[in-house]
Amino acid sequence: MLEIVENLIAKLVNEVDYPQAMELFQKLSGGKRLRARLILTIAPSAPQAPLLGAIVELIHAASLLHDDVIDEAQLRRGVPSINATHGSKTAIMLGDILYSKAFSELTSFDSRIARTVAESVTRLSIGEMMDVGMAESFNSDRELYLKMLYLKTATLIEACAYGAAILAGKDADAHATYGKNLGLAFQIVDDILDITSDEATLGKPSLNDFSEGKVTLPYIDLFERLDTHEKERLIRYHAKVLDESEKKWIRTKMDTFSIIENSYTHARMLCDEAINAVGEDIALRSIIETVIRRSH
Repeated sequence: MLEIVENLIAKLVNEVDYPQAMELFQKLSGGKRLRARLILTIAPSAPQAPLLGAIVELIHAASLLHDDVIDEAQLRRGVPSINATHGSKTAIMLGDILYSKAFSELTSFDSRIARTVAESVTRLSIGEMMDVGMAESFNSDRELYLKMLYLKTATLIEACAYGAAILAGKDADAHATYGKNLGLAFQIVDDILDITSDEATLGKPSLNDFSEGKVTLPYIDLFERLDTHEKERLIRYHAKVLDESEKKWIRTKMDTFSIIENSYTHARMLCDEAINAVGEDIALRSIIETVIRRSH
């Protein structure tokens, strides 16, 4: 089924009728296709499910193109980003093309699905703006961080689950809860891997989020456990390129307070709540387990 989604994605980009757009799009790594897989898992027999999966993956790709420009990222999934190879203007315009094509196709869906996906993209953009603003100083507000996380990452996954449930005639609200918690857990695991994985696995320097000014859940947990002097030291390291001794200090302190284990516990709690919302669905549990156990 994912192959059908891939073919539909290529078809939609081709329909734009601008060869450079397809040429650039083919340089993007497809990633895990989590959103499309979720839609196909919830609505495996729905005729419109593969197209909805393709639409959402175009939206996700567009958001990543814009993210890379905002973050001035040179790599995306281990390969040079479009903004690094072709410039920020081209990356932004390619993202706009993908967004616009996705919204055009979305008009053929049930109005509840179209509205939910469209509103999630608005929230996604607000989350990105919050993320940029929060990176300007050290944020220790856990609730603010989790709100940004929901807006930036979880809301689109929530919309996927909700829309797929409508296509399949299932409980849309229950599946939306599953999607929301799945999205939050996915991003928390991503935050953890930024700290625990090496550069070869990440495709970018380790602890890169913190160097970019992003204070993720593990850093907030750590900050709460440090003494005043250590808090000041952690703040000094915020939003700067860290040398190996500075990285080692952060990792050592996280080990001391079992920060990574605590973050995984939080992600696992979200996953359990997700499963409880939809009942014992083996396929949806499998997606949850894939997210919580992933290493990259």
